[in-house]
This record gives sequence, C-alpha cells and structure tokens, in this order.
Amino acid sequence: MPKTLLNPPGFPGATSAFSHGVKIDLNDAEIIFVTGQVAIDEQGNVLFADSIAKQTEFVFENIKKILAEGGALLDDIVKVTIYLTHLHAATFAEVAAVRNRYLANAKAASTLVGVAKLAKDACHVEIDAIAVKKKII
Repeated sequence: MPKTLLNPPGFPGATSAFSHGVKIDLNDAEIIFVTGQVAIDEQGNVLFADSIAKQTEFVFENIKKILAEGGALLDDIVKVTIYLTHLHAATFAEVAAVRNRYLANAKAASTLVGVAKLAKDACHVEIDAIAVKKKII
C-alpha cells in the first residue's frame, strides 16, 4: 500500500515524526489523512489570536492546500474533527458557520471536542480531516 507524504511549501516544517498529510493508495481510491491544523504561520507564530472565526478560516485554507498537494478537494472530505478551547454556544456558532461554508458540498461527518488547551498557546481551534478520492483510471 504506497503512501505519499504531503507537506506543501510555505507550511511550518514538519517537526519530529509527522507530515501535514499522508495519502494512501488503495488501488481504485486514495485516502488522505490531514494532521490537525492550527492557525500558525511558517515561523510558528500564532495568527488571529483574537478571532476564532479567522483562525478557523485559516485552518480550512491550510487543509485545502494539503488536499490539493494530494490531488483532492475539500469536497472529498468525509470526516473532520474540530477541537475547541472555548466550547460554548457563541464560539460553536462562529466555527460552525465557517465549517458549513467550506464543507457545504462535502456534507462530511463532523465531531466537535472541547479541550482545555492546544499545543500552541493562543490557538483556539484545531481541525484534522480525512478525505477519500476515487482514482481516475
């Protein structure tokens, strides 16, 4: 089962033993696993610390770039998990509005998890994803 590591240019370097995405070839389809993404720039600086909506948009844009590196689209996402440090109705509404805009066609399964903290202070949302793309043979 061949695998391809996905690390688009302009992303923070994959430190230690991870890639931003991994594409697995399953003969007639490909699965892409996207590592949890947070709103940081190439140097590791947190972006939009005062706006969960902007952090969420930035994260979905990164997910889109990782999927593109693997030949997939946001519409190919079948599952997302969203981790929030401030889980309450207003925050959920902001994040859900962004998620719904980016995944309008995917209709992906979605899980929301409240967490005390993420790996990088001032990051308030982290999202990982799984996409499946039928190969054109």
